[in-house]
Amino acid sequence: MLKLKNIHTFYGPIEAVKGIDLEVKRGEIICLIGSNGAGKSTTLMTISGILRPAAGDISFEGRTINDLPPHMIVGMGISQVPEGRRIFPRLTVMENLEMGAYSAGNSGVLNKTRTKDHLERVLSLFPVLKERQKQQGGTLSGGEQQMLAIARALMSNPKMLLLDEPSLGLAPILVSKIFKIIREINNEGVTILLVEQNAHAALSLSSRGHVLESGRITLQGTGEELLNNERVKKAYLGE
Repeated sequence: MLKLKNIHTFYGPIEAVKGIDLEVKRGEIICLIGSNGAGKSTTLMTISGILRPAAGDISFEGRTINDLPPHMIVGMGISQVPEGRRIFPRLTVMENLEMGAYSAGNSGVLNKTRTKDHLERVLSLFPVLKERQKQQGGTLSGGEQQMLAIARALMSNPKMLLLDEPSLGLAPILVSKIFKIIREINNEGVTILLVEQNAHAALSLSSRGHVLESGRITLQGTGEELLNNERVKKAYLGE
């Protein structure tokens, strides 16, 4: 479904991603783990078109997307939930969700019928947002804001969801809830590429995982294989 081949991406003069290869098959949950500055978020932003690769090729469903702007990539079916949630704090929950739905049309005009269908699906996954729909996004708790960020991304009806640190700053009970929701989204047919510092939770959820170190993939395998890898245990699982 998604293929990255020899991708190099720079932040100014700094090469943050150094020639990575990655494949994601339809229906999978794939995770990227690694320390801060390893290149995980850069990889997601390169896929979604926010950053342009200096070299290499990215294809989605067989079509090269390297040079496409982010809104066209969203239109093709890739939606990203950014690190730090990035909701619109002064808009209501409902207005945040509607913002996510604009990309579902071809002309930038909100398709009310399609939006209603997506909204029903999203609110069934996140019933707390239905209760808070008239509340400003900035007044929600951290966990509720994360749910809103995921729900907003789902409003574009994506084929693939890019999740950047969804558990960041959340209490353990909320982390468990978020990961349960991610599993439900995947069960509904959405392919997921997950960046996560909670390596144990990410690998337990994922069919396959990749370890990024200094912009390079240094280890890969099934979630179970990486959970049992001594190097991963020592570096990322605190064992």
